[in-house]
Amino acid sequence: MPDLPAVAIERLSKSFNGIEVLRDVDLTVNRGEVVSILGSSGSGKSTLLRCINWLEQPDRGAIRIGGQRIGVDDNGRRMPARELAALRAKTGMVFQSFNLWPHLTVLHNVTEAPIHVKGVAKKEAVRTARELLDKVGMAHKMEAYPYTLSGGQKQRVAIARALAMSPEVILFDEPTSALDPELVGEVLGVMKDLSAEGYTMVVVTHEMEFARAVSDQVVFLDKGIIIERAAPEQFFTAPETERVRKFLELKQ
Repeated sequence: MPDLPAVAIERLSKSFNGIEVLRDVDLTVNRGEVVSILGSSGSGKSTLLRCINWLEQPDRGAIRIGGQRIGVDDNGRRMPARELAALRAKTGMVFQSFNLWPHLTVLHNVTEAPIHVKGVAKKEAVRTARELLDKVGMAHKMEAYPYTLSGGQKQRVAIARALAMSPEVILFDEPTSALDPELVGEVLGVMKDLSAEGYTMVVVTHEMEFARAVSDQVVFLDKGIIIERAAPEQFFTAPETERVRKFLELKQ
């Protein structure tokens, strides 16, 4: 429903091998909002993203996509596989390592999921894929294979692939961390354009300028706990905690 948050997370916790990597995380992402998640390596940022679309199953807590709880219902009933797949399709994921299918062309990478997961007619899927590849500046590479592309080009294709599923929210897991410095700008440029178009985005990033310029909300995770959240100007100019002040000093 339009008036419900795109993502609502309540008291989310997750452990690996007895080590708690997320503890009682609460986070609301409204529709059309860009939320940047910052923090040092190992703070739980990527795990949080992976829990949102159920790539990782949390130990406790609730995650709702557009008001619907994912994974289990409020009575603890495990969600049937078909329902889970349909709800996961409402989240698009862009990984730091691209995760393109190497045996498929750029065009087929973008059309594969809409055709086989959502049942979109091939003609319509191809039309949409062409539009999206043009949007991310990759229309000229539709017939190319991933091995011929630069890292920045692969990531732009990955963004088009996520958009092809018409997700309610797009999750970005450090989308520029695997790129050479000169290629970072082309990916951030596409993400800024998506933000301007009103896409809902949750972005794990180490790009401070991007987070400051594009975010509606900045969240800082430390040892699995949200210790600060604020509008970007507040966060970057007058952080409330010493931990965030030290983090920002190191990034200058």
